[in-house]
Amino acid sequence: MSKPLLSTGLRWLWLALLVLVVDLGVKQWVMDNFQLFETRPLIPFLNLHYAHNPGAAFSFLADKGGWQRWFFAGIAIGIAVVLLALMYRSAASQKLNNIAYALIIGGALGNLFDRMVHGFVVDMIDFYVGDWHFATFNIADMAICIGAALIVLESFIAPSDKKKAANNKGS
Repeated sequence: MSKPLLSTGLRWLWLALLVLVVDLGVKQWVMDNFQLFETRPLIPFLNLHYAHNPGAAFSFLADKGGWQRWFFAGIAIGIAVVLLALMYRSAASQKLNNIAYALIIGGALGNLFDRMVHGFVVDMIDFYVGDWHFATFNIADMAICIGAALIVLESFIAPSDKKKAANNKGS
């Protein structure tokens, strides 16, 4: 017996698509309008800086010769499949988890696209304080981090709130 898709967490997949479109659009704009390693200040503490990242978060494994491209692609696909299954099994009314899953899926697919098409992830957001610069990142990375933070936040919600959400599953 199947349930209507719009009654499941898959109702929130529009958010994953939005993240994917915005991420890929910004990356394409940066590639079209910047030279590699070019920096343009936006506001104090924030630059646009065009960079390539062949590794994962914070350039993890960036210098390992290419195998990591396929490794991280496999991880992104696996995570997206697992989160899609979790979304299908959850009610559309479980907003926080489904929004978190959709953000992570959209971000994972954005970076997966880069890995498959370019062989690296395009990064462009350079946050800094004084002379200290955080690792350059992109919209997909932000979506993944926000999604992960929402999952952690959801784990702190009072059990009575979770019971109410479960009871609203049918509505």
